[in-house]
Amino acid sequence: MKIAIAGTGYVGLSNGLLLAQQNEVVALDIVPQKVELINNGISPIEDKEIEEFLPKYIGKSFRATLDKQEAYKEADFIIIATPTDYDPETNYFNTKSIEAVIKDVLEINPNATMVIKSTIPVGYTKSLREKFNTNNIIFSPEFLREGKALYDNLYPSRIIVGEKSKRAELFAALLAKGAIKQDVPVLFTNSTEAEAIKLFANTYLAMRVAYFNELDSYCMEHNLNTQDIIEGVGLDPRIGMHYNNPSFGYGGYCLPKDTKQLLANYKDVPSNLIEAIVNANATRKDVIANTIIKKLGSNPQEKIVGIYRLVMKSGSDNFRSSAIQGIMKRVKAKGIEVVVYEPVLNDEHFFGSRVIKDFDEFKKISNIIVANRLEESLKDVQDKVFTRDIFNSD
Repeated sequence: MKIAIAGTGYVGLSNGLLLAQQNEVVALDIVPQKVELINNGISPIEDKEIEEFLPKYIGKSFRATLDKQEAYKEADFIIIATPTDYDPETNYFNTKSIEAVIKDVLEINPNATMVIKSTIPVGYTKSLREKFNTNNIIFSPEFLREGKALYDNLYPSRIIVGEKSKRAELFAALLAKGAIKQDVPVLFTNSTEAEAIKLFANTYLAMRVAYFNELDSYCMEHNLNTQDIIEGVGLDPRIGMHYNNPSFGYGGYCLPKDTKQLLANYKDVPSNLIEAIVNANATRKDVIANTIIKKLGSNPQEKIVGIYRLVMKSGSDNFRSSAIQGIMKRVKAKGIEVVVYEPVLNDEHFFGSRVIKDFDEFKKISNIIVANRLEESLKDVQDKVFTRDIFNSD
């Protein structure tokens, strides 16, 4: 089959390479530099499996293009994986890129089945079908981790397609065939239920992060051993020892925007928990920033806070909405200089903070080094490091 992919971020590239194992895949992007990199077998994002798969399939069953006609013409499925950032003014995802793709597809290949993989509001697919007077739009949520996107497609927890139809079964079969994991659970729902599954799943993950972060905030305030308490709690099999490592807050591309979108969808439904999850993340950043400032001691304005890495986790190069940026803003608001060490940044400054390229210089000039996750490279300055990484895991 021929499959087109609109968008070459984590979602687009990982789905494209998964499907390129058995199909012809053409990935469309609007950034010439990304298309050139991809066609040279170089991944524009940091993802171990994508970096391994891309050179194998590029120029054979996978290619990238800037040409809509080349991508969409004669495609059986067109996967829409364009970004949908959350707009706090409208309390809604910015879905303009999705609608732009749909308009182009309806002009070039109206018989193709469009599968939206971008995260969207609850009820959006139904509204699109009415707006564009077409039934050729399906939603299929993705459940991928940044830096592990292709791995999570090769070993998926589940495959969900928001339609109960033969073409939905065919699309699910394509995903399952590309996976290494056998007997992947597959669920077919209506489109609105599939949209809700994505938002509720990510909000539950955010709730779990927020829970263990608030547990850790309590332990910091009362000088208790966080690790002992988390291990004691997690030994209950209903809770478990997974996804429990304290951090500076949930961040990344999905959890902050998905929790806010779900909260907006609750505007006519009595609730307390969803809003508490959103608010808990801001409170955690307040707690962390205040703790850092206290650790600076007297005359904090004369000292330097070093931020070690803006990325959320190891194996990722994405720092969109990373929690540590919220810590930076709060510390800088107190008149304290903040410097950044982030190898993936080429700029001299990041939102007004100096970017220090030399790691040894960074360690030397920083009075305190703030690290969301502790790494081996910081062991020689461990006395300077402030982290809440208890289990040395994401």
